Amino acid sequence: MSKSLTALPKLVQRHLLSADDANHLTAVAEKYSVSITESMADVINLENTNDPIRAQFIPRKEELNLAQNEKDDPISDTSYSPMKGLVHRYPDRILIKPIHSCAVYCRFCFRREQVGRNKEALNADDLQKIYAYLQTHPEIWEVIFTGGDPLLLSPRKLAEILSVLGMIDHVKVIRFHTRIPLVSPDLINDDMISALKSCKKTIWISLHSNHVNEFTPDGEKAIASIIDAGIPMVSQTVLLKGINDKVETLDMLFRHLVQNRIKPYYLHHPDLANGTKHFRLPIRKGQAIYKELLKKLSGMARPHYCLDIPNGAGKIPIHESYAKQNGEEPNKWSLSDANGNLHDYIESYDED
Repeated sequence: MSKSLTALPKLVQRHLLSADDANHLTAVAEKYSVSITESMADVINLENTNDPIRAQFIPRKEELNLAQNEKDDPISDTSYSPMKGLVHRYPDRILIKPIHSCAVYCRFCFRREQVGRNKEALNADDLQKIYAYLQTHPEIWEVIFTGGDPLLLSPRKLAEILSVLGMIDHVKVIRFHTRIPLVSPDLINDDMISALKSCKKTIWISLHSNHVNEFTPDGEKAIASIIDAGIPMVSQTVLLKGINDKVETLDMLFRHLVQNRIKPYYLHHPDLANGTKHFRLPIRKGQAIYKELLKKLSGMARPHYCLDIPNGAGKIPIHESYAKQNGEEPNKWSLSDANGNLHDYIESYDED
């Protein structure tokens, strides 16, 4: 794997932090894991303190500030987890979290309390329990691997898991959520492609990407090798204050994704994860940005703008028909889920 910088002194050596900043970030690094790959460190403009790659992966002191309604588990994974490593929120699909480490640690991650270098991966017994659960739930059509980053699994381990899923007839689609093709493209080698292709189910990759600067020649080559192997790709993007909250920035990203044969799938409003207020922007601003994008982009380049309801009720589109603002309390919204149920949502974000 591309060498990673996982300690504050290493970030100082690469001039990604000053020594003084590092001294003030010890508590942050102790609470939330830090890692950025050399591939991503190499594209940071050291002269730009607001560089979009720096802002995504380099820790900041604001991460220790807890804002109103922020939570350890902002989308209530645990409420829908019948066993370790499995989330069954929607009837026809499950999440499996086989590994809890990542090549890079996003500072805005909604699972930041669950992932990290010292978190245990699922063992053989854990996986057997998940396979047994799948066998007894014939309504499950899709299995989604997340984490952590599932493409940090060795090709051998990945093929082993896929061989079991390949024998479960009612599972038709398998999806992997990952950043690996861009942040650690050397891992997308022949062995990894062979492992992904070893299962005869329909395989999809959902690439997490938030800024066009993440794309390097090696990253684009890794993406092409996946797609050329017959594995389609979609993308997920988080709308992040100071990183991509401009129409022009997102327009460029979504066009670049399509040029690389990736369909933009979701544009996520950031979740209410602990210590992430400085990344959030008002829903009303997000709606305005999305409205402008709809004027500029073809359907092929348009993602769905969505938000995860904090109590675990799932994702909803947040255009005006699903998300209505309370005129008397501008930070309070009424959200309608897929079943027409209404949920209160109170925003918290840093004022400009």
